[in-house]
This record gives sequence, structure tokens and C-alpha cells, in this order.
Amino acid sequence: MEVPPVDRTSKHIRGLNVQSKVDRSGGRCEISSEVKTDIEYLCEAVPQLSKYFHIVDKIGEGTFSTVYLAEAQMTSGAKEKFALKHLIPTSHPMRIAAELQCLTMAGGKENVMGVTYCFRKDDHVVIVMPYLEHQAFVDILGSMSFEEVRRYTFHLLKALAHIHRFGIIHRDIKPSNFLYNRLQKKFALVDFGLAQGAPDTEIELLKDSMAVSPAQRSVFGERNLNSLHPNEAAVVKVTLVRPSRVEDVAARRMAPPRRRPAPAGTPAGANKPKASDLSHGLTCNCYATDRVCNVCLARKQQVAPRAGTPGFRAPEVLTKCPSQGTAIDMWAAGVILLSLLSGRYPFFKASDDLIALMQIMTIRGSKETIQAAKKFGKSVLCSRDLPAQDLRTLCETLRGTRPCAGGTAPDHLQPPLNGGAEGKEDPGLSGSPLKQRRLLDGARRARTSRTDLTPAATAPVDMKGWDQVPDEAYDLLDRLLDLNPATRVTAAKALLHPLFKDL
Repeated sequence: MEVPPVDRTSKHIRGLNVQSKVDRSGGRCEISSEVKTDIEYLCEAVPQLSKYFHIVDKIGEGTFSTVYLAEAQMTSGAKEKFALKHLIPTSHPMRIAAELQCLTMAGGKENVMGVTYCFRKDDHVVIVMPYLEHQAFVDILGSMSFEEVRRYTFHLLKALAHIHRFGIIHRDIKPSNFLYNRLQKKFALVDFGLAQGAPDTEIELLKDSMAVSPAQRSVFGERNLNSLHPNEAAVVKVTLVRPSRVEDVAARRMAPPRRRPAPAGTPAGANKPKASDLSHGLTCNCYATDRVCNVCLARKQQVAPRAGTPGFRAPEVLTKCPSQGTAIDMWAAGVILLSLLSGRYPFFKASDDLIALMQIMTIRGSKETIQAAKKFGKSVLCSRDLPAQDLRTLCETLRGTRPCAGGTAPDHLQPPLNGGAEGKEDPGLSGSPLKQRRLLDGARRARTSRTDLTPAATAPVDMKGWDQVPDEAYDLLDRLLDLNPATRVTAAKALLHPLFKDL
């Protein structure tokens, strides 16, 4: 059965067969046998596609979908390119319908991708969208001027302001979901597969999306709170303390807790918790400590939305705050701006959410993070006092326009260097401190050797505006990376920031 068309574009498309050649930038090359097999499988699963499209190549693959590049010949004789998004057959029908509704209502304008058509055959759904030729973020990061970064950020915020007006929380803002064509200066926000609705959403199918299934994976499912890896714990240990009130104790087996030796003369069984001790309103013994007691471990798991890409999750997502709004998209936009200003991508890279929270603390400060967490009902402990970094100093040091004070970065930061600003294979803030210090020392020696050149051997270097970045850029970054979602700048207000006064 075919889903009713979104528009009538298909009336102007002539049938084409699938071929095994790819036309890239005027040249032709053979596609791999694996991609060819995938294309043939798609055409067998959704035979309507072969009537209209010549599928050229596979251009993207994720957890929930695969994207193909296709061409269609219009009745005018011109060929037009389209992106075909094939959703995995196990996708929930309501999730598919909600994504389509987001694309049809909010898409097609204000830098948000629209939808042209939709095909369905049994449990296979293919969404047809306009194709925007774009460059990979990691390939262009090192060559972008500050003016280009400013314009990129403005158009990203413009897209976010547009979808937020519809009450859409994208939940997966990252560079690969914001397509950018440098030559045409075109932008497109894509992939609404994880979108949820704000309380005032206009998207009918997203109105109940904030109700989380009890079966949703725990935010701390990757690792036990009390068993951080020794190497990671040696740097800094972050613990999320459960709320103080005992709400529900599940009947499940648990490891026996450590017991303190009872004073002499104490009757046997006196230290055992009584049934009344588990009643509502009492505080457990692990509150505000770096341990989690069995009472807390036995509670019914707290559920909260957690979807999104690691490295771009906001503090309220990492701490499993049940109330999450459009502010989580603004935090992700702040992380993108942080990468643009520092020339490092990915900036954050952590093995789990607690390490991710620690990495945020190295930038924004541990006290500031703890205070912000209290404001949205979470208690966080940190084994070290991590001072907040000055954003300008941090970004200029990482980009190389400012020498490190004293020759090295702070011990708790120690950012790795990759020999350039492109950010390829840059592990962010991951890696052992010893390895990071060696990288910094090597980079410092390389800078020293360059300064030893005679003036005649050096040529003026085009800084592309990076030597004149205004304070407004770092002020906006500070507002985007506000640890408290309640005071974090909105997309609409960010567009009015002085950084964009002439845009």
C-alpha cells in the first residue's frame, strides 16, 4: 500500500532503472558490490521506486535509517537529484508518522528540510526529500573563516527557532544533521527521527511523545555508579546522587551492603532496616555521599528521555532530568559553536554519561555544574574542584592563536592536538593525561621550530579573521552553554544577539 503523496511532484517524473554506475563531480566510478546489493534489495522491497528513480549510491547510514542518492528525469528533460531515506522495517508506525508530520508542517523553509513524496510497501517506508549537495563538517572545519562560522551559526539558530515555534524538540542536533553547501551558501536541518514534542507543540503526533516508556534504557545503564574504571576515577570521579526520598522499593535481589561493626552489647538484628524505615518521607544513608545504597538501587528506575548523540547531550539529559525542553537543542548548538571556535571536532568524546558530565565540568566548572543541577532537582558530587575555563582563552589556545600559559594547558584539561585545526580523528578530551602532555610538548616544539625561521623565509599568513574574533562570539557561546536549561538562551533570542547585528 502506498502512503498518500505529500505533493504531486511524481507526476513530472519519468521511469528510470537502477544502474551500477555513479556519477560524482562529472566522473563515473563503479559502486561496491555491497552497495549494489543494498540498492537491489530496496527496489525489491519497494518496487514503486524503480518507476520513478535511478538510485545512484548509498550516501548515509544510521541506526534507524539508510539514505540513498537518486535521480529522476522530469518531463522538461532535466534531471533532478533526490535523497531517499529508507527507514528500518522495525520502526514504530507512530514514530514514522510523527517524522513525516514534522517535515510536512515545519519543513521546506527557514533552513529546514522538506519532504517531496513518501512510498510504503508493507513494513518498508521510503521518504523522498530534495537533495542538497554538502560538505562533511570535519573536512571544512579547518578552512572556515570566522565570518563563515558566524554565518553558519546564524543559519543553524534560524532553523532551530523555526522548529521550536512549532514546539518540536529535535533531540539530535549535530553537524551531520545540519547540511551545509559552501558554494551555494545553503543549509538544511535534517533527520527528525528522534524528535519529541514540547508541551505547546503544534505537531499532533508529538503531543504524547514526552511520556516515556517504562522500558526505556536507563541513562546510567552502561556502568555501575560505584565501579568507575580506575584510570578514569584517578582523574576525577563524578557521581549522580539519587533523590533523598524513598519512593518505591522493588523486590529484587541485591548484593549485601557493607555493614559497620556494631558496638558491644548491641542486640542481634538491631542494625537491620525496619519496614517503617522504607516509608515515604525518610532519607536514606547514602544521600550526599559518593556511594549508592541498596535502598536506592532497589527503587523503581527513573525514566527520562535520553536520545541524542554522545558529546552533544545537555547536562539535564546526562543527569536524567524528566523535564526536558527545546533547551537541549540549544546546548547542542553551543557544542557545535565550541567546535567551530576552537577548531576541534568532536570536542567531547566520552565512554558513558558520567564521564561526559565530567568533561563538561572541565570547561564550565564543577561548582557551577553542581549548582545548576540543584536547580533542576539533581544532586551531583565531584571528587575534585574543577575551575571554570575562560572560553576565549580555551578556544584560542586550542586553535593555536594564543600560546599556552606556561607552555602547558591545565592538568585537568590537557587537550590533545592533532597537528592542525581540521579535527580529523581528534579524540576530543579523551586520552590519558600522559599521552596528552606528550602531544602538547610535541606541538610546542613544532611551534618553536617554526619561530626559528628567518624573516625572509616566512610569509604573511591569512588568519581568516581568527585574530579578531569579537567578544560577542564568546558571550553567545557562554549563553548557549548555560548549565541551567531554565536560563539558557532560546533560539529566537540568540538570533537577536549583537554577533548577528548585520545579518
